[in-house]
Amino acid sequence: MSTVEPARVEHGVQPDPVEPALATGRLPDDATVVAAMGGEPIGRSVSATLSSRRGRYLVIALVLLWTIPTFGLLVSSVRPEKEVKTSGWWEAFIRPKFTLANYEAVLSSSPGSANLAHFFFNSMKITIPAVILSVGIGAMAGYAFAWMKFKGRDWLFVAVVAMLVVPLQMALVPLLRLITGGAHIGSVTIFPYLHLNNSVAAIWVAHICFGLPFCIFILKNFMSSLPRDVIEAARVDGAGHLTVFGRLVLPLSVPALASLAIFQFMFIWNDLLIGLIYGGSKNKPIIAKLVEVGGTFGQSWHLLTASAFVSMVVPLIVFFALQRYFVRGLLAGAVKG
Repeated sequence: MSTVEPARVEHGVQPDPVEPALATGRLPDDATVVAAMGGEPIGRSVSATLSSRRGRYLVIALVLLWTIPTFGLLVSSVRPEKEVKTSGWWEAFIRPKFTLANYEAVLSSSPGSANLAHFFFNSMKITIPAVILSVGIGAMAGYAFAWMKFKGRDWLFVAVVAMLVVPLQMALVPLLRLITGGAHIGSVTIFPYLHLNNSVAAIWVAHICFGLPFCIFILKNFMSSLPRDVIEAARVDGAGHLTVFGRLVLPLSVPALASLAIFQFMFIWNDLLIGLIYGGSKNKPIIAKLVEVGGTFGQSWHLLTASAFVSMVVPLIVFFALQRYFVRGLLAGAVKG
């Protein structure tokens, strides 16, 4: 081997890092192979590039490009109607004219106004319980799939995961008929009539049904990565499943629960279709009302800009309040140990 390698190097052929390993019976690690091939891991290369001065400038430029439309929307929301309709938002810095009349118009409860405050609280009534219920039920189901043994567990989990690929639009009408009219075969009642027509509870049920497969999938995978020794030690000490779930699994799962709550909150708050179909005219969320604020031909664009920022307030607060858990939740379970 020692006589062959120099000859291969002289002719411009790189030595194979695996051959010495085969002779000794030990395989090299990834770093050794990458170094021998004359390169470096892609992740490390990208990280080094973004950490350089040029990389930081690139990231800052991308952030600025991403936020320019939102900044323009903010400037338009505080400009008078005439200025919004006759000039671009950037001209506000040349001829500055600002007013809060747009926000007063959309939040007012006087006849003929948008009365956005009512639909804002509708979204709060819809989103907060729906998030708590879907994440809570998903956590219990995720624990059951991860740590409880019962017949057909794996097949049932496969069925839950399969629900992720079912288009929401296909299930809207069947679920609506089930909620509002029940299910009957002749004179036999399979599912009772719940009297949930055009109510907030109907929207809760819909969001929980459509959100549970995703919640269960995410939380089951995370809870499966928790240290088995801790769970088994608690079981040996006589702790039941309820104790293990409440005192061990839930505290260890806070990052995953928080990041999942952010995703669910954003999805439910920004949902248009479910709230429009199940809520009726009085209980629809703020997103459904935004469709009407702009007018039939978009003639009330100045009101739509203010309405958009009113609808963005709560999601921004939720995200910044839970952002310290967000990255931890995304990376949780990626490395076991």
